[in-house]
Amino acid sequence: MAFEQVDDRGSPRRETTETAEGAVAPPEEGYRRGLGSRQIQMIAIGGAIGTGLFLGAGKAITRAGPSLILAYAVAGTVIYFVMRALGELLMYRPVSGSFSEYAREFLGPFFGFATGWTYWLFWVVTGITEVTAAATYVQFWWPSVPQWVSALVFTLVLYGANLISVKIFGELEFWFSMVKVTAIIGMILIGVGVLTLGFSDAGDTASLAHLWADGGFFPKGVGGTLMTLQIVMFSFLAVELVGVTAGESVNPERALPRAVNTVPWRIALFYVGALAVILSVVSWTAFEPGTSPFVAAFGRIGLPAGAAVVNFVVLTAALSSCNSGMYSTGRMLRDLALNRQGPRPFGRLTGNGLPLLGTSVSAALMTAGVWINYQWPSKAFDYVVAFATISGMWAWIMILAAHIRYRRASDRGVLPRSSFRAPFAPYASWASLAFIGGVVVLMGFDPDSRVSLYGAPIWAAGLLVAYFVLKARDPDTFRRERPTHGRSDGA
Repeated sequence: MAFEQVDDRGSPRRETTETAEGAVAPPEEGYRRGLGSRQIQMIAIGGAIGTGLFLGAGKAITRAGPSLILAYAVAGTVIYFVMRALGELLMYRPVSGSFSEYAREFLGPFFGFATGWTYWLFWVVTGITEVTAAATYVQFWWPSVPQWVSALVFTLVLYGANLISVKIFGELEFWFSMVKVTAIIGMILIGVGVLTLGFSDAGDTASLAHLWADGGFFPKGVGGTLMTLQIVMFSFLAVELVGVTAGESVNPERALPRAVNTVPWRIALFYVGALAVILSVVSWTAFEPGTSPFVAAFGRIGLPAGAAVVNFVVLTAALSSCNSGMYSTGRMLRDLALNRQGPRPFGRLTGNGLPLLGTSVSAALMTAGVWINYQWPSKAFDYVVAFATISGMWAWIMILAAHIRYRRASDRGVLPRSSFRAPFAPYASWASLAFIGGVVVLMGFDPDSRVSLYGAPIWAAGLLVAYFVLKARDPDTFRRERPTHGRSDGA
């Protein structure tokens, strides 16, 4: 098996070139640029449609009632500003290790190191979350099958799927996302039909009044709504995945801004719109934690076959997200290796441009989900959601902080201005940071989420120890280098 060669420092040369139009072309990182605009668009759209919406929303509905719609709208606005900040950074310098690269450049070597490893941890834990959800969905048809058996099978199958070329990965994700998008639009249309035409068993009771008649819009109070924000934010995790695809996109300067600009209507349609329709067709009091609200709604409508179809779709969504996780973990480990902040073998690519070793190690660790499902089948989802949320939000924090520093430098003329400027910057980035910080505080009041706050300091301490050990062994490992097109140390 052929591997890419690296230099004596473990890193390939990263150089930018000028295009015919004078724009800076992205650096060559050894990957095959096999992801087209069509695939990038669907990866961006489908990346946020997964476990958080299809399974986590059931628990959130029981905690907040119809006000969950407002929670998704507010959090979605924050996510839009996060993505616009990321988009501006990507057009400044599109690289596959985007989050850790920008943290390294604008916040310092330790933050790049911590972000790379934390984002890798996020996707490992998310992979566990998704196979946990997938195993839960299987019990809709075969309740006698243990969750851990399904989790093991799915982990092995998805690992095998990631041993193919990036082009085939992109095509698979395109169709996975197409299934999810088509299904949600179909669900919304059926729900609107029930509301307007009155067909099905729920036709006589379906009404927009369900949004305020059953205890009010805030039946559990504003506090109940606030306590769902951790689940809501988990639903949006993976929207930033388009940043990881920058190194393998055929035309990142065109595809990535388009993908970022789909965020507002994605949130409005798939989250706010879908939940508004479902909670109008069926009262929020009819839902239960651990049950997909989409499956439950179709059951109440009187379409059992429809519920089975929806369950298949949400199963596809979970497997798609896990597949994306295996894709991104290998790339993040490679970025760390190329910067000499991870084992050097992770920096090698196979002959068809795949970081095989990093993907294999990550998939092996994801099998921890099998053990979690075996030990705590009823609590597995809550535990891994909490860990995934806190580690995933770290990437958003780094994106926003790096964007604030970059915008300050570009406004002074020290760095080139991005062709895709974020609106209301830097104030929107500061406000988004405050919101995310508030969500972290609220997690401390939730017994199921609090476990992640216990683990975060342990992970941070481990990263600090590793950082100083590596720095002592080789001081050049964390030397701040100027990118090819320049930066200021004061940025």
